[in-house]
Parts: sequence; structure tokens; C-alpha cells
Amino acid sequence: MLNRLFQSKKALLYVMSISMLFSFSAWMSLLNNFVIEVASFNGEQIGILQSLREIPGFLAFTVVLVILLISQQRLAYISMMLLGVGTALTGMYPTALGLYITTVIMSIGFHYLETLNQSLSLQWLTKKEAPVVLGQITAAKSFTSLIVFALIYIMMKFYSVEYKTVYMFFGGITFITAIISWIGFEHFKDDVVQDKKLKFKKEYWLFYTLTFLAGARRQIFVVFAGFLLVEKFGVDIHNMVILLLVNSALNIYLAPKIGKFISKFGERLSLRLEYIGLVLVFTSYAFVDNLYFAYFLFLIDHLLFSMAIALKTYFQKIADPKDIATASAVSFTINHIAAVILPVFLGLVWLYSYSLVFIIGTFLVLSSLALSYLIPKEPKQGYETTLKSQNE
Repeated sequence: MLNRLFQSKKALLYVMSISMLFSFSAWMSLLNNFVIEVASFNGEQIGILQSLREIPGFLAFTVVLVILLISQQRLAYISMMLLGVGTALTGMYPTALGLYITTVIMSIGFHYLETLNQSLSLQWLTKKEAPVVLGQITAAKSFTSLIVFALIYIMMKFYSVEYKTVYMFFGGITFITAIISWIGFEHFKDDVVQDKKLKFKKEYWLFYTLTFLAGARRQIFVVFAGFLLVEKFGVDIHNMVILLLVNSALNIYLAPKIGKFISKFGERLSLRLEYIGLVLVFTSYAFVDNLYFAYFLFLIDHLLFSMAIALKTYFQKIADPKDIATASAVSFTINHIAAVILPVFLGLVWLYSYSLVFIIGTFLVLSSLALSYLIPKEPKQGYETTLKSQNE
């Protein structure tokens, strides 16, 4: 049975996704409390840290250059190791400079692994099964996060384990998983030889634009939603972990259903529903004064991001199969253009008005909603947007 597991492409996709979450869930769930309680960060410093975290995402296009020298699968293992090492070292250097350096190491591993995971998923899964399997993988990632958050809660609530030990423990799991995967899994050959020339194809302009806007608004949530709960409402680490536990439990149940919904009703409707929901959520964030309503918004926000699977499967349907690796790398870079700039800029805006930060997010989502009307009901290669004739 173990041999069959190590010969399965789907199993490797699950392993890469799960190993990523052991480190990244721990890093993210502890971050806001760690930087405030231990490193004494303010809004400007957290903005700088988050911008630095996104620079490797901005440079994700360099994956195309690296896979000229090493296969995508082996590069994924190396990325897992970097993610694990960066996470493990985070708690050992609770200064601005120390956190900036460890964050960059962690982020290189995370963003390369995310890029490769998306690329390999869209290459290894058929168009019919992709929405469902990606929904199942999202549920598996949520279950992993649930385990991580539960362990963090037990470690810190009942055993008073220090931040640095928690970071070391979960970073170590990812690193060890990378070693085992490298040794154990079969090396799979590409079904379609990937074009390794870096290029921006005009046929994918709508996908690239929606990806850019998604990256911009996601930063507002990732950087400032949790920061709002800690700074404005004084939420401690234990309650933050409980909130993330509830979120993961909801995702375990709902993510596969979201995948089936996308498969049944298509990307166009799915993305419109996501964007309408996010408009309501971001606008509410701007004026929220009730802690429990803020918790509710945080949970809904997370669930809506599961709908982003639809953007990946939209791209899979319109892409030339040989373009998937390079276009995935380019899209990750585009996703992070705003991510590098926005946290620092919005960190300064935050000092003036936290509400304005979320209002900016609302306008970004409205732009995505407007563009979603250009997605065909049945997108395919050669019919990428409604601006093109289906017979062209």
C-alpha cells in the first residue's frame, strides 16, 4: 500500500499541500500576537514585514529559470525545506531585522512551493476532476490547519510552550516531510513537455488581471484583518487560535462542496458570488465595532477565498497545456505586484484610519466583479473572454 502511495501523483499533491500548511499555518496564526507581544511591532513595521514576505512571490517567475536546471518535482522538495527552515528559525530572532530575514527565507520556500503546486496540479489533474480534487485538497489543508491550531492551543494554553519552540516544531515537520518525500516518491515524468520560455501571453489577459486584483485584496485580509482583531479588540493568542480552529472546521466541510459547485455551475457564477460576498465583507470590516461580528466577518472571508479555486480552473480551461508551468509562475508574480507595495502603503494609511484600508479593499473587489462579466459561460482555449467570438 505504501508503494502505491509513493507512486501516486495525487498523493504527492496532497503531501505538498499538507506539509506547506504545517509551517505556514503556524507562522501565520502566531504572527500578529508574536510581533506585538514579543517584538513590539507597530502598524508600519508589520506592513514592512508583510511586504518583504511578498517579494519572493513577486519573483515567482524565476521558477521558470530554475526548472531549466532542476525538475519541478525536485524543486518542490527544496522549497519545502526552505519553508521549514525559515519557519523553524522565526521565533529565535524576535527583532525587526531577525524577523525580516527569517520571513524572506520562509517566503521563498512558500511561494516557490505554491507556484509549483499550482503548476503540477493543473498538469496532473484532468479538467473534469480538477475542481473536485482541488476542493478536496483544500479540505485536507483545512484539516491540517485544524490539527496545527489545536496543537498550538494545547501547547501554549496548558503547557506554556514558548513561541520559538512552537515555530521550531512545526517548521521541523515540513522539513522532515520534504526529506521523506524526496526519498520515497517516484519521480514523475511530464505528460506534456512544458515551455520554459518566460512570456506574457495576451490571450490570458483577463486571468492575469483578476489574479492581480486577487493578490491586492488578499493582502488587505491577510495583513490587516487579523491585526485588526488583535490591535482594536485585544484578541489574545488563545482566542485567535480558537477562531482559526473554527474556520478550519468549516472549510473541511464546505471546501469539497465548493469544488463540486464550481464543477456544476462553472467559474463565471462562482467568481461572481465570491466577489459579491467580499464586497459585503470588506465594507463591513471598515465599520465593525462588535467583536463577535468581527469574528463572523473573519470566518466568512476565509470561506469565500475557497471560491478562488474557480480562477485556477478557469485558467486550466483556457490555457495551452504546455504553457501551464510558465503561466503559473507569471501569474504568481502578477499576484504579488500589489502585495509588495500595498502592505507598506496601507500600513501608513492604517496609522491614519483603519476603515480606509478596508474601503480600498472594497473598490478592488468591485473591479474584479465588473471584470468577471467577461468570463464566458464555457471558457476554453481560443474562447478566453466574451470579447472574443466563440468561432474565432
